[in-house]
Amino acid sequence: MNTFYQMWKIKTPNEAKNIIEKKHVKNPKNLEEQAIKLVGEDIYEKLIKGYTEKQWGKPCSELPPFIINRLPVRFTYYNNYFNDQYQGIPIGGYTKIIERLLKNIEVRLKCDFFDNREKYEKLANKIVYTGMIDQFYDYCFGELEYRSLKFESETKNLENYQGNAVVNYTEAEIDYTRIIEHKHFENTKTSKTIITKEYPVKYEKVKEAYYPINDVKNSKTWEKYNKLAKNEKNVIFGGRLAEYRYYDMWEVIKEALKVAGDELSNAGD
Repeated sequence: MNTFYQMWKIKTPNEAKNIIEKKHVKNPKNLEEQAIKLVGEDIYEKLIKGYTEKQWGKPCSELPPFIINRLPVRFTYYNNYFNDQYQGIPIGGYTKIIERLLKNIEVRLKCDFFDNREKYEKLANKIVYTGMIDQFYDYCFGELEYRSLKFESETKNLENYQGNAVVNYTEAEIDYTRIIEHKHFENTKTSKTIITKEYPVKYEKVKEAYYPINDVKNSKTWEKYNKLAKNEKNVIFGGRLAEYRYYDMWEVIKEALKVAGDELSNAGD
C-alpha cells in the first residue's frame, strides 16, 4: 500500500485494486501479462520490467508467468518482503553454519568432479550432486541456459552507506540489480563499510552458473534430463542447478532436511 500510495496517491486497498483491474489479463501467458495482472501497468513499467529483463537477459514477454509469483503482493501497509513469521540468517552468517556442519569431515577444495569422475564416484556409495544437470549427462540432450553474476566490492570510508542490507535498482539504465551492504545483515558496528554491486551477466562455461532460465524451451530439455536423474540409484540431485529450478534459501534448507531424513529412514529399513 505504501508503493500504491506513492504511485497513485490513493489510500485504501479498494482504490488500488480498481486501478490494477482496469488492465487485467485474465489468462496471463508470460511474465509481463502476469505482472500487470498482479500490480498494474504503472508499477510493472516502473519497478518490474527493467529489473527483470536485465536479471534474465530476456524480454518479460518471453519469460514464463510463474517467475513473478515469488513477488508477494499485499494490499496492506506491511513492508517486509516475505510473509514468513520468522525471518533471519544464521548467527555469524552462513560461513559459520557451514563450518560447523563440516566439522571433522574431510573437505577437498579446488577439485573438478568431471576432471576425474571415475575416481570421485568410487569415494562413496552415494553422491550429492549440486552442479549443472546437463553437464552431469555430458549435454546429451543439449545445453540448458543459465544466468551468471558479476560482483564488484569496495570499501567505503563511511559508517553507513545505504542504511539497509540490500537495495534493488529497478532501472534498465543501471547495469547492476542491487547493492548489498554486508554489515546490516547482523547490525555490525564499524567505522567503515563494505558494499557489493551485483551485475547479471550472460552465462558462459568459463563463468559460474547461478540461475536456471525456466522458459518453455529449457523446461522441455530439463524434463529429459530429469527422467535420467530419477533412474540414478547412487546420486542425489539437489539445488538450483541440479534440479534446474529457482530456490530461495529457506526452500533449499527445507528440501535438504527432507532428503537427509528420507536417506536416514531408508538406511534404517
